[in-house]
Amino acid sequence: QVQLVESGGGSVQAGGSLRLSCAASGRTFSMLSMGWFRQAPGKEREFIASISWSGGDTYYVDYLKGRFTISRDKAKNTVYLQMNSLKPEDTAVYYCASGPTRMSYNLWGQGTQVTVSS
Repeated sequence: QVQLVESGGGSVQAGGSLRLSCAASGRTFSMLSMGWFRQAPGKEREFIASISWSGGDTYYVDYLKGRFTISRDKAKNTVYLQMNSLKPEDTAVYYCASGPTRMSYNLWGQGTQVTVSS
């Protein structure tokens, strides 16, 4: 089993940046795709980006491409989400997830809160 722990959330003013981390432990060899999602109050959870653990291929939701960047450090078993030019509408709980493909995730972290003030 893989355990995922997110960190790096917090409060920031609009226009600022944050980098989220997702540290994986356990049977990390089973991770094939890692993804970041977010859920704002009263809204459904939405996909942000994914990265293949082996090859590093990335995929983004169109409207966040250019502001958010996903990356991974295989030596540290950690996936990152660099978020720039943050807007109040980016306020949400951010989750990382692991799964067999970028379309399927079966393991989730506990989430980290990001609050962007205007």
